Amino acid sequence: MPVQRFSAARLSDFCTSAYSALGLPGDDAGLLADSLVQADLWGHQSHGVMRTFWYGKRIQSGAVKAVSTPEIVLDGGAIAVMDGNDGIGQVITALAMQEAIERSRKHGIGAVAVRNSGHFGTAMYFTRMAANAGCIGFLSTNASPAMAPLGGRSKLIGTNPWSIAAPAGQYPPMMLDIANTAVARGKLYVAGKKGEAIPEGWAIDEEGRPTTDPAMGIAGNILPMAGHKGYAVAAMMDVLSGILSGSRFADGVIGPYMAEGRSGVGHFAMVLNIEAFRPLEDFIADTESLIERIKRTPLAAEAEEVFYPGEPEARAEEHHRAVGIEIPGETLAELDAGARALGITPLTPSP
Repeated sequence: MPVQRFSAARLSDFCTSAYSALGLPGDDAGLLADSLVQADLWGHQSHGVMRTFWYGKRIQSGAVKAVSTPEIVLDGGAIAVMDGNDGIGQVITALAMQEAIERSRKHGIGAVAVRNSGHFGTAMYFTRMAANAGCIGFLSTNASPAMAPLGGRSKLIGTNPWSIAAPAGQYPPMMLDIANTAVARGKLYVAGKKGEAIPEGWAIDEEGRPTTDPAMGIAGNILPMAGHKGYAVAAMMDVLSGILSGSRFADGVIGPYMAEGRSGVGHFAMVLNIEAFRPLEDFIADTESLIERIKRTPLAAEAEEVFYPGEPEARAEEHHRAVGIEIPGETLAELDAGARALGITPLTPSP
């Protein structure tokens, strides 16, 4: 099946229909769908609609509950602990981030540790909520094992991504969203679906040898970014996300790549109310100044432009809203097969 383009609205309607058919309440189905489509708009296909039925299979198996019932189990004013009760990771995380925003309004800072959640997709989808509220947002999570501790070859530590977002006035928000591996694991799945090799330095196989085969990399280990630094940051994000919240950690976490098994994912959401530190307009003015100084930096050899964090995603979204989002043929075939199994309208009609 050839690559095809779809509007964001078409993909969102499709994913919402799929999740509604799987038993999610309307608003939750729409939120989960929007998070996937937004990742594609930002150019992060590894976390986009290709994951629609990865989550769907976990809902069907009962590993994830279709109806999310997160609850605050500890209320400490500026801080709280939320139990996700094995619901939808995106739904739980959106509630946790909103809770942190509201607490920061009262206390200057709001922090919510989350236990028993699931994979939430793209972290900056949620930290952007804080930036749009005139705050600085931080979010970390743990994940299923993807890398070995430095010097080892058995998977133990997840990619354990984290994100920071801040408002930037006339510019799209400054946003950072990174895994602590050389590359997000989902990008190996994307390469596999496209029949492409992966660059050297992304992964090693099960024997600890460098590989450019995405399947062998998935079976083996994703390498940490910046060597010991990436491994160490990932381990500490597990402390912050899994251990602090009282959730699972290390190889106790199960990711969206498996249809069965409780996720046990932990998150840590923190929001800083800028107004509690200084006038928001002064913060915005300085952030705009920082961006402008970044953009004026003299170019290195062969560079065409200097970008600030979050700008490539903003550019990609503008482009994809204008021309549509490309879906690889293999992904499209999987989405259509999943749709027919659920009895909903596929993205492409039958011949």
